[in-house]
Amino acid sequence: MSISLPRHRPHLPDPDPGGLPVIWTVSVSRLTGLLGDVIPEFDRRARIVPINLGFEEAVDVIGQRLRREHCDVVIAGGSNAAYLRSRLEVPLVPIQANGFDLMEALARARRIAPRIGLVTHATDVPTFGSFQHSFGLDIEHRRFVTREDARDCIADLRANGIEVIVGTGMAIDHAEQVGLPGVLLYSADSVRQAFEHALELTQTLARSGAPSFRRRPPARRRDADHALLGNSAPMQQVRDHIALYAPYDSTVLVTGATGTGKELVARQLHSASGRRGRFVALNCGAISESLLEAELFGYNEGAFTGARRGGRVGLVEAAEGGTLFLDEIGELPLPLQTRLLRVLEEREVLRVGATEPTPVDVRVVAATLQTLQSLVEAQRFRRDLYYRLAALRIDVPTLHARREDVPLLLAHFFTQLGGSPSPLAADALQRLCDYPWPGNVRELRNLVDRLRIHWPPARGELSLAQMLAWLPELHAAAAPPPASSAAAPPWPPRAAARPGNEVLEQLLDRYGGNREQVAQHLGVSRTTLWRWLRSATG
Repeated sequence: MSISLPRHRPHLPDPDPGGLPVIWTVSVSRLTGLLGDVIPEFDRRARIVPINLGFEEAVDVIGQRLRREHCDVVIAGGSNAAYLRSRLEVPLVPIQANGFDLMEALARARRIAPRIGLVTHATDVPTFGSFQHSFGLDIEHRRFVTREDARDCIADLRANGIEVIVGTGMAIDHAEQVGLPGVLLYSADSVRQAFEHALELTQTLARSGAPSFRRRPPARRRDADHALLGNSAPMQQVRDHIALYAPYDSTVLVTGATGTGKELVARQLHSASGRRGRFVALNCGAISESLLEAELFGYNEGAFTGARRGGRVGLVEAAEGGTLFLDEIGELPLPLQTRLLRVLEEREVLRVGATEPTPVDVRVVAATLQTLQSLVEAQRFRRDLYYRLAALRIDVPTLHARREDVPLLLAHFFTQLGGSPSPLAADALQRLCDYPWPGNVRELRNLVDRLRIHWPPARGELSLAQMLAWLPELHAAAAPPPASSAAAPPWPPRAAARPGNEVLEQLLDRYGGNREQVAQHLGVSRTTLWRWLRSATG
């Protein structure tokens, strides 16, 4: 067992995130030589690592290497691609033969012998009837799935008097073992198209916010950035639902106001699911309807005017084996709702301009800040799709409904964005706890970002007056709401909000264990602080 690396430059095991995309090619037999001819054309646009293995051996080696190396996309052909597709953590782009490849291969085969056998994998069935009639060729076509199928197809064709085989690398290997000449179905052009698809896929995933596969330390940092913070009862309920729903493939509908963290919930569902594919996100309201169909479902070459040569992989296929997050699902146009329902019901996707669907293993998590029921009643959203999406539901609370989590979130964002503990004085912290947060967690994060720029750590503690100079929107929080808003909670709260355990521990460390100073910072009595600390220790 050996792994062949490019000879023209050394392999970099952990490339810089801003560098070139990394593509691994997996091949055996004749396809390896063809890939070697084309790779130099793309080595300035990607780091390309050939792996000259197939099937089980390729899966084992790729799995081991992904634990310590970085890869964006794998390219493979024929039965090898079909075998690897559902067994890898990395998106796979297949090398697919087109009509011109078939025509050229048949022409070469005809110069060898008149009776031709065409042997392809079941997922790679080019249309050859027109060529057979146009060129007067005697062609027998066989399809295989496993290596044993391929061997049986060759034996059957040989017994029927076939003199030359056109097919995939595996088919040609079996043909030559029994004394039949072989012509490779793929061409350099089809390999080039696979590379173009792979490069396009890396760009699509980057636009969607999907992470690349890297070795473990960066993954832990991403998990920390995507953590759901908060010790309040509403947030604990959200976590309980995530833990309950994650192991299942059922669709989940995440509801909540803007800025509450619906995408974080979706990412947590994916992380806890054990699904090996990527998390791919798409905002259905951010792309025009004319572009959304191609972005989501992909398209075949020639599907419409301006369609790129070779077509394009859609986000549904890019999320193979993983999770597709559809934000603002209520903005999805009705015609595309029908196509999405087919993906959910049939587990297959039909590219624009395609006649044969592609099987997919994708879990869909949708999010909305609208009331989908009202869209259903207004006939702007399919009722059957709504019920399919809402199989499981998670409602994300507003920050106003869990204001006891504000101190913890402040401490987290000051550390994340500024690399230092919160500089807020007690009265400044209390004002932020009292603020209604109409923009929810996103607004809080943006305010922290503004504060850490205007008030660097070296300037010491940040008082309420100083904070209000940089956050004028907080002035509105100083006055009680109108008397008509009887349903609103008391303003200001009757009791200080209890910080989370992590915030209390950070404050104790900051003040060297001096509880009196911690109590002053929080604006509470030492008795209240003592009660909070006792509850934290059980």
